[in-house]
Amino acid sequence: MGSFKLGGMTLKSLFSKPETIQYPVQERYKPEGLKGHIAIDAETCILCGICQKTCPTGAIEVDKAGEAWRIDRFRCVQCGACWRACPKESLTMENTYTPPATTKSVDSYEVHPKKPERKAPAAAEGSAAAPKKPAMSIEEQRAAMEAKIANMDPEKAAKVRANFEAKIAKQQQQ
Repeated sequence: MGSFKLGGMTLKSLFSKPETIQYPVQERYKPEGLKGHIAIDAETCILCGICQKTCPTGAIEVDKAGEAWRIDRFRCVQCGACWRACPKESLTMENTYTPPATTKSVDSYEVHPKKPERKAPAAAEGSAAAPKKPAMSIEEQRAAMEAKIANMDPEKAAKVRANFEAKIAKQQQQ
């Protein structure tokens, strides 16, 4: 009985594709969802440090003052917590393995976070700036307020009316 199994396995392996590959020449098939290594898009990173806080092994270091992002690939366990937590989606999980190394090194990336653009101060009168809305009169404000509180609870509506009247009285005193 055992010889029939052995013969069947031998014949099967003669006519099937080999299980091994010639590694440097041929690349191994990468299954979908393979966790390879973390990659960063330095242009979109804002150096918030959330990835550093969520990394369970402490493989990521964010240096805001030095504008640098570092990862120790030997400590990274490819859990993906950092790229899921990134608010700007600067981190991605690549499906390629990191190349083998003989010495321990830390990959460092220079990151220059973009500063938020500030709006220019309002232009002087007579310029081509968009015209401002004219202020609403007290009667118009009261009508708008009444339209908003029409379906409101009567107690809440009374409080809103009282606050509105107090605000109007304060404006008239000034």
